[in-house]
Amino acid sequence: MKHTDHIIMGPASAETNKMECIILAGGLGTRLKSAVPDLPKCMAPVAGKPFLHYIIEMLLQQNVTRFIFSLGYKHEYIEAYIQQNYPHIDYVFSIEDEPLGTGGAIRLACTKTKQDNVLILNGDTMFNIDLLKLMSFHIQHEAACTLSLKPMHQFDRYGVVELNKDSNINSFKEKKYYEEGNINGGVYALNVHNFLKTKFSDKFSFETDYLEKYYSSEKMMGLIQDSYFIDIGIPEDYERAGRELPDIEIHKQ
Repeated sequence: MKHTDHIIMGPASAETNKMECIILAGGLGTRLKSAVPDLPKCMAPVAGKPFLHYIIEMLLQQNVTRFIFSLGYKHEYIEAYIQQNYPHIDYVFSIEDEPLGTGGAIRLACTKTKQDNVLILNGDTMFNIDLLKLMSFHIQHEAACTLSLKPMHQFDRYGVVELNKDSNINSFKEKKYYEEGNINGGVYALNVHNFLKTKFSDKFSFETDYLEKYYSSEKMMGLIQDSYFIDIGIPEDYERAGRELPDIEIHKQ
């Protein structure tokens, strides 16, 4: 299923005026099974609507005009939801026949892009950043990949990403307790051609096999934005999403 509003290729300004986005929506939601049985994680109901609804609404208000839904587990639920609730948007489905890892899923979805640079978001995380700021920064610096970083305090659920003075990634630190640090918020701007020309195995992790392996040889950068962040991967944060997301003020362009 595909809607075909044509996106005109052109200079950087055109890319930021009409951004496209890959949404990774193939997660199984293993840790949420007690609360959300038999649904892809992004379809977990939050205040009466799928979590994916809040992601799409955030993107629609920020100059995203084309959507690539990267699907796997029970993809027919997401396909039906998009067809019924968002028939007016320009979208395409990228469906894995078997799990390819985050990297393999992104690589498959990248073959369906129309722009030179694409946004990538996790379908189970809301990081309410200024997407235009991210894409403009990424294009201006001609980066291979730009990560959106969230400042956090007193945490042990995430690793830390360190930058040098020029905002290039200096290191990825392992997951452990930190008093403070910048975490990977799961929103990326990616140069499609550069990524697709890199050699990977059939199934691979975007985080481990691309970001952590190539940050010292490719131009990978980080942009810190201290915006609302929630990851519904664990039941307590899923419950918190139900209380908070209906009242979140989305960045608007």
